[in-house]
Amino acid sequence: MKSRSPLVNRIALVVGAVVLTALVSMATTLAVSKSIEGNATAINLAGALRMGAFQLLARSAGPVTAESGPGSMGQMLDRYREKLADTGITRTIPGARDHPLASQYQAILDSWEEVLRPALNDHPQGTPVTGVMLTATEKYVDDVDRLVSMLEQRTEARIDLLHLIQIISLAFSVLIIVALFIDLKNRILRPLRKLVSVAIAVGDQDFSRKTNMRGSDELAQLGQAFDQMTSELALTYYELEERARLKTEELEKSHAALQLLHSASRDLFANHDLCHGSIPMLQELEQLLGIGPIRLYLHDRESSEPVEAVTTASQERPFYCNDHHCNACLVTPEVYDELPLENNDGRRLLLPIRTPGQLLGTLEVWYPADEGLSKTARRLLETLSDQLATAIILERQITEEQQQTLAEERTVIARELHDSLAQSLSYLKMQVARLRRLNIDGEQQSVHEAILDELSTGLNSAYRQLRELLATFRLKLDTPDLATALRKTVEEFSVRLGKPVELQYNLPPQTLSPNEEIHTLQIVRESLANAVKHADATDISVDVLFESPQVRVQIRDNGKGLPGGDQPVNHYGLIIMQDRARTLGGQVKVQNRDEGGVEVTLLFVPKSRNLIPTEASNA
Repeated sequence: MKSRSPLVNRIALVVGAVVLTALVSMATTLAVSKSIEGNATAINLAGALRMGAFQLLARSAGPVTAESGPGSMGQMLDRYREKLADTGITRTIPGARDHPLASQYQAILDSWEEVLRPALNDHPQGTPVTGVMLTATEKYVDDVDRLVSMLEQRTEARIDLLHLIQIISLAFSVLIIVALFIDLKNRILRPLRKLVSVAIAVGDQDFSRKTNMRGSDELAQLGQAFDQMTSELALTYYELEERARLKTEELEKSHAALQLLHSASRDLFANHDLCHGSIPMLQELEQLLGIGPIRLYLHDRESSEPVEAVTTASQERPFYCNDHHCNACLVTPEVYDELPLENNDGRRLLLPIRTPGQLLGTLEVWYPADEGLSKTARRLLETLSDQLATAIILERQITEEQQQTLAEERTVIARELHDSLAQSLSYLKMQVARLRRLNIDGEQQSVHEAILDELSTGLNSAYRQLRELLATFRLKLDTPDLATALRKTVEEFSVRLGKPVELQYNLPPQTLSPNEEIHTLQIVRESLANAVKHADATDISVDVLFESPQVRVQIRDNGKGLPGGDQPVNHYGLIIMQDRARTLGGQVKVQNRDEGGVEVTLLFVPKSRNLIPTEASNA
């Protein structure tokens, strides 16, 4: 069975105390009133005994009559004795012999039986009362007076006791009631006020107020529950407030990042320059999200490892940099050491840059390990990877379109040259051949032969130059990049040479524009053709190297070299190579090697994206 609550127990205790006090008061009052019951009768009867004693004394001294004879005196003594032993007196006398009332009553009986009654009984009626009788009567009456006084004192004492009990009961009742009110004030009213004040404070979002109530009763437990509730509410409220603040900051960051992505995407797609268009945007994104560095790797089908194309933080200029006046990605070693990299308590997130069915590259994002990366930041980075994928695929499409347009233009030019100028030159060669068949005699024959020889030489040179132009215009990159085209070219000339041609190539992907790739490939082909056809070489090597910010192309052979150390007269292949080099903004050098053979060197700065001044490359 469940026990009663402390408040109910306390109220029950108070009520029980009041009831118990009332019962004790009533019981004692009843007992005291019961104990003094008959005392008034006893006092009256005792008072009558005094008068009766003097009456008996007066009767014994009075004259003898018929009514007051000796027999009547005895009857009066007997009646007096009966009054002395009346129950109205005896029931007020305690049964204990040592009690003062019992001793006094016994003394009265003894005085009556031993002194006064024998004296009255032996005194001759009608004779004067002797002094002894009078003294005995007075002594007897004094004893009776003393008994009456004792009865009165006892009765008054019982009444005083009754008053005291009533006063004590009243005082206890008042104390209990006062204690009850004080307890109600301290244990109920005051806690209720505290609870109300705490509830009002909680309603005003003030969770610092506490009841600080101690105890085991219901209100104390309720106060403790209130304190726990306010603490939990405060914690929950502060957590919600903190979450709302963090969410607001995150949304503001997301909004700023989205605006940044939106504005940067236009620049990225407008410039068609991945490095120049993405680095400022990526650096601002790093500041907004508290991440970095960010690196972009492109996947090349001809390379087993991804190639770094963009980085937001580097201590040295990247080898693929096309603009040496741009320092956007360069940071000091102190700043670089504080970045959240693998050796500086950082974690890495790899996001694929892909289009449906094609993986274009990988976005590498470093972020602090202790802070982590929020879902919103991850979604923004995924959006960034999608934008980068779109930019990369658009740039590749533009490059392919440029290549296709250039190839179509060259095909049209080649067809026009073939259909017009080539046919005209062929016609002129046939006319010169006809003129040679004519027998021109006379003194002008030598002049005519010289003119025909000059015409034939000029037509042959022009026709050869035209064939080279046609071969140039018909040449196109039917491979995905320059590296593959060079490999196929090297394989072609290796077969013609009968020995493998060495190739060293380290250009980053998309370093050259389609026009630059065509001219570079043609210069390499022309140099290989000269080495195979004219130099009688047995060992040929080709180097296409990226020496930031310029490209160096070298073709070396161990052939017989150039006659006189200079290019031959009327060798239009070398002239065309120089024209191509000037078109690339560079220069080509053809010279004999000290160890034998020829070395063709092409130097130029790529202009496919950011134009680097020539003095930067010369420096």
